[in-house]
Amino acid sequence: MIPLFVILGSCKKYLDSPQPELQVDQSVAITNAGSAASAVNGMFNTLATDGYYGSNFPALSYLSGGDIQWTGSQSDPSEITKHLTSATNGYVNTAWTTIYKTISSANYIITDVPKVNDPLFTTAAKNQYLGEAYFVRALAYFDLGRGWGGVQLILTPTITPTDNTNIKRSTLAATYAQVLSDLNTAETLVPTALNRNRITQKTVWALKARLYLYTQQWALAEQYATKVISDTQDYALVNPYSAFFANSAVSTSESVFELAYTVSNTNGHSNWWLPPVLGGRREWAPSDPLVALLNNAAVGGNRSALIGQTAAPGNLWYGKLYYRTPVGTDPAYVIRIAELYFIRSEARAQQGNITDALADLNAVRARAGIAPAVASSLSDILLALENERKVEFPFETDRWFNLVRTDRAQAVLSLPDKHLYLFPIPYSQTLVDPNLAGANTNPGY
Repeated sequence: MIPLFVILGSCKKYLDSPQPELQVDQSVAITNAGSAASAVNGMFNTLATDGYYGSNFPALSYLSGGDIQWTGSQSDPSEITKHLTSATNGYVNTAWTTIYKTISSANYIITDVPKVNDPLFTTAAKNQYLGEAYFVRALAYFDLGRGWGGVQLILTPTITPTDNTNIKRSTLAATYAQVLSDLNTAETLVPTALNRNRITQKTVWALKARLYLYTQQWALAEQYATKVISDTQDYALVNPYSAFFANSAVSTSESVFELAYTVSNTNGHSNWWLPPVLGGRREWAPSDPLVALLNNAAVGGNRSALIGQTAAPGNLWYGKLYYRTPVGTDPAYVIRIAELYFIRSEARAQQGNITDALADLNAVRARAGIAPAVASSLSDILLALENERKVEFPFETDRWFNLVRTDRAQAVLSLPDKHLYLFPIPYSQTLVDPNLAGANTNPGY
């Protein structure tokens, strides 16, 4: 049985899993243009909540990827950093639950918005809301797929306890096929005008490029990355590196899609990254090897702006990407243009175009203020890209999933077994749904 949720309204945020509600609150049903807008805002709030991109889902990547250390005393994050994650892990449970809650919100919009008969509800607005819901559902299933493998595909609203029961897990290929189907639909509906905090045609193209990279469709990955990179009026590598986040910058040309936060809808990242002297808890901290790389002028270049150090006697290194006042108003960076350069570089290299692959890689290195990379073979440039991602996106949702995608995680992180490439299905779900239990769950947990 798929857990049921209230899908609209405020999103209270915890790192521990909230108790799901039993049904959709029909008092907030989509009946007109205003309630449709509220439903879409609720969907984006759920996407941005701490259970998903606000902290929990990125934390699974940070803590699994080997470059971030946990300095606190809680057992759940400690498990993840040691690659001893259990099926009862609260971070895993919360991320899984919140992602499915996001899907539930999208399903509700996809089903009910077309039924609305309101003269104030324009076709353009209706198409935008539908397209955004298809995109958000695609992103959610993409994240489930890269985190847990093939999952149950829930494509209709869960209104009562009997809805969406006895659904078997799909394969990873089928899960990614659903992602592509939703992106194809979204592409025909969303606006073309620039908006870095909502979904536009180029946002769809960017996620398509990432999906095609993960599915090793190199020509298509190159094609869709190029469609975004070519829009130099709207998207560009800002210089220096820190220009996309320093001095309270938001929505720069670096961002293809970033989630905005306010004092009433906050982002939990800064609490976990900043040291106590700056009002945080510093329970996520860059490892000593990562600090050394970022401070190495030949490797990190001006990306050393990502880290800071407290004064003596502590001398504690901490992450500076999330730092703002008011607390919790930092954006969450879902897709940056630098990633599109890396996607195109890898796709070109896989097709034998080493020269242009190097040009894309070196565009990002030039922005960091470091010398061009030199590579003469596919293996050389793939390793260079792996190393570059490490210092370009250390505090974003990137490192772990790319090591898994390229089958490098076991070698790089000395993992004892490849079953660790997938997170465990939460124990709470295996208890209530036989389609997630026994032979149907992820092995090794």
